[in-house]
Amino acid sequence: MSEEGAAGLVIVDKPSGWTSHDVVARIRRIAATRKVGHAGTLDPMATGVLVLGVGRATRLLGHLQLTDKEYLATIRLGQSTVTDDAEGDIIGSASAGHLDDAAIVAEMAPLTGSIEQVPSAVSAIKVDGKRSYARVRAGEDVDLPARPVTVETFELGEVRRHDDVVDVDVRVVCSSGTYVRALARDLGAALGVGGHLTMLRRTRVGGFGVDSAHTLDELESRFVMTDLDTAARVTFPVRDLDASQAADVRSGRPILGIDLGTADPVAVFDPDGHFLALYEQRGDDARAIAVFAVRPH
Repeated sequence: MSEEGAAGLVIVDKPSGWTSHDVVARIRRIAATRKVGHAGTLDPMATGVLVLGVGRATRLLGHLQLTDKEYLATIRLGQSTVTDDAEGDIIGSASAGHLDDAAIVAEMAPLTGSIEQVPSAVSAIKVDGKRSYARVRAGEDVDLPARPVTVETFELGEVRRHDDVVDVDVRVVCSSGTYVRALARDLGAALGVGGHLTMLRRTRVGGFGVDSAHTLDELESRFVMTDLDTAARVTFPVRDLDASQAADVRSGRPILGIDLGTADPVAVFDPDGHFLALYEQRGDDARAIAVFAVRPH
């Protein structure tokens, strides 16, 4: 597959135990191209929606405004782990058997909205050029600074009690950069019993839900790709151009005297409905962020 060949997004339902890089490697083989990348990782334990770009669509990944993500998760209260999930060793425990639903909900509330969250130490965040998880595994103590995230929804579902531990199902809708593992850790800390994640499933990334995702086995037997035109319409605000404006865009020129109506990147389309480029408003004009139109030879 050449740079000018087929391009689009592949929505994968990632299996547990696979790294995001494992999935990329599998799709490279299935699609017969090295030009595959992903937009936002999932931990090996996690399952669910992983958005991959193929061909020219890899250039779209860095611009994707897929900041809104939805998860279903299970938090175990009563045990803390070094990784804040079930893959790490237990480093603390306290009986959670006394906790009722109201107490749990009360401590979920402060973790909802615009909050300052300390990422999990076992994360891919770089500290002085080295991944945080690598430093932790090397025996270092890592203190990451808190950063602003938005947790739009943090809802309590089913609660299951097992002697000293309590498993709670939750639904989370959050901004990019939010660690659901950290929510589990912080909820357990607020309740005074510790907590960690035992299950995580990403059910939506932006406009792409798990209902539009395919397993790797399904993709092996029938490769399904969302074309660039559709991917751009699902992901970004859209502006349809006239023929003259489209000609300017194909050459990367600014669109003069246009109001895109937003400060966010806008996907611009030619009169035939083909995705041309991402543009952004600059003063009275709009200028190119990235041009995707294939120039005629």
